Amino acid sequence: MQLRVAVLALILLLTNRLQSQTCTTLGQTPATAFPVCGSTTFSQANVPICGGTGVPVPDCGAGYSDKNPFWYKFTCFTGGTLGFVITPNDLGDDYDWMLYDITGRNPNDVFTDISLIVTGNWAGTFGLTGASANGVSKIECGSDPAQNKPTFAKMPVLIAGHEYLLLISHFTDSQSGYKLSFGGGTAVITDPKLPDLQSATAACGGTILRVKLNKKMKCNSLAANGSDFILSPAAGNITSATGIGCSGSFDMDSVVLTVSGVIAPGTYDIIMKKGSDGNTIKDNCDREIPDGSKIAVTVYPAVPTPMDSIKPVSCEPDVLQLVFRNLIRCNSIAPNGSDFVINGLPVGIKGASGVCNNGLTSVINIQLTGPIQTAGTWSVQLVRGTDGNTIIDECGFETPASALPFVTYDTVNADFSYNILWGCKKDTVEFFHPGANNVNEWHWNFDHVGGSQLQNPVFIFPTFGSKTVSLAVNNGVCSDSTAVTVLLDNAMDARFGYPEFLCPEDRAVFTDSSMGKIVAWNWTFSNGNSSGQQQPEPQRYPRPVARTVLYTVKLVVENDKNCFDSVTHKVGVVTSCYIVVPSAFSPNGDNNNEYLYPLNAFKATNLLFRVYNRYGQVVFETNDWKKRWDGTLNGQKQPSGIYVWTLSFIHSDTKQKIVQKGTTALIR
Repeated sequence: MQLRVAVLALILLLTNRLQSQTCTTLGQTPATAFPVCGSTTFSQANVPICGGTGVPVPDCGAGYSDKNPFWYKFTCFTGGTLGFVITPNDLGDDYDWMLYDITGRNPNDVFTDISLIVTGNWAGTFGLTGASANGVSKIECGSDPAQNKPTFAKMPVLIAGHEYLLLISHFTDSQSGYKLSFGGGTAVITDPKLPDLQSATAACGGTILRVKLNKKMKCNSLAANGSDFILSPAAGNITSATGIGCSGSFDMDSVVLTVSGVIAPGTYDIIMKKGSDGNTIKDNCDREIPDGSKIAVTVYPAVPTPMDSIKPVSCEPDVLQLVFRNLIRCNSIAPNGSDFVINGLPVGIKGASGVCNNGLTSVINIQLTGPIQTAGTWSVQLVRGTDGNTIIDECGFETPASALPFVTYDTVNADFSYNILWGCKKDTVEFFHPGANNVNEWHWNFDHVGGSQLQNPVFIFPTFGSKTVSLAVNNGVCSDSTAVTVLLDNAMDARFGYPEFLCPEDRAVFTDSSMGKIVAWNWTFSNGNSSGQQQPEPQRYPRPVARTVLYTVKLVVENDKNCFDSVTHKVGVVTSCYIVVPSAFSPNGDNNNEYLYPLNAFKATNLLFRVYNRYGQVVFETNDWKKRWDGTLNGQKQPSGIYVWTLSFIHSDTKQKIVQKGTTALIR
């Protein structure tokens, strides 16, 4: 019964991990993670029920998700080990966690990329959990709480400069919160940089001031009424302050201040002070920008924002990007692109839009009806669009109608031609590129054995065969590449088939097997004959008187490029091909009749030769007639006496199987 309860509990545990409900509270998704500081304790009073997006857990199978999650982000400033403790407000709650290294990655990759995981713990045990010096080195999988698995993992090693995400998943649906505190490890995740003001700019005659902070700081430490700041000399009242990005995050790196009215041109100091909320701006470790910190800002007269510049165009542009020194109201841009006209081009405008943030943009993208593929100097003209205006900046000034020039470039083509200078050992290839449309860079690759940056290079290939030649060209804006197979098919290799031995009165057959585009053959046979045929007539050789005579046969071939190659082989003409086994042999070291074997077995195939002693024991056996018995067995000399031999083979001419038997005397 207890086993059934445990199994049921585990099934329910894994089933519950598959819940899915969208999280809308900041901090409950990877992209909106809480920034944390290693020197403070983070308290979460309650945990909204949501989540259920699956997360991979190494070696634990499926069924895991970010149930009732909160996410935390931090940077490692000094490498070392990381220790932390998650303390549930209700020690009967089950909390799980996972640590990820997301350096250079999209935070949402944690849901799919298992390689980002550093360590974690998913044990079903209640109470405290985290990372400690005595923790286990593997990730504990989900379990029945009665198993009482360890909830602390071994402290992971963090790398300086890397960014990390910590998921805390509340498996228990109580909504009771927890405390997160860091300590015990050697890694430093507290930013050593103290908070400060970095720079400031003014817009709209000083009615808008933008302050850049030296790092990200807490949004909730900014007084919305602007009381954290004053201007000196006093020229206007700061009436509000807005943190950039605070609508979807906990921290900000810029603040926009609103001033009550236009102020006189000049240079002012923006001074930090404790606001109506009792503090200045705090960083994520609750350290305040010092009271009295200041940054200079220059205010210019409020004037309309002109057409500033066009970003240099790319190759075949189908979008033109206008850049403005002041922000433009996105709602003043006619979506159909009618605020703009392009003079002299065959393409038109189909739309325009800004890269908008809080309704403002410094860039306007003009979408064209097609790419510009022709070189030339053109202009974008600003006109009143179908919305009744040109464009309007954030200060409410309409940009006067004007025009900006821009330059486009011809597309380029990497196609090339070549000429092969055929050689007998190596081929030289001349390459040609026309260089049209102002191409000024060439990058050649000759089958990965060489390269060049010349327009028309010459290359000698060290071998024959198919060669892949690639070329990449550009004219500073447009580029193109291509690859071509160059076939160097003039390789040649003289070869022919021949008999290694020739019996008396047999005719030698020579068979050409040369490689390449062969057009001529020249044979010499060392018997007074020669031939110019590809497959020459069979040749006869005189019968030797005493022992085998070797004749040298040579073939010289010529290909269609007037190149030559040659090969020689030796043919042995034997005195006899009559197979016989000697009646006696004497392996006594005098180099005379030392071995026993079938003599002259040139035409024997499937040969089997055996020698037996007087007890019927096989003392020698071979399938190769050239392997000979030296009168020993297992290295031991055999006694003198009579030995029986058997010989079987198939005659290569008649195809007849022949079986012979006889005796031989071993003489010591």
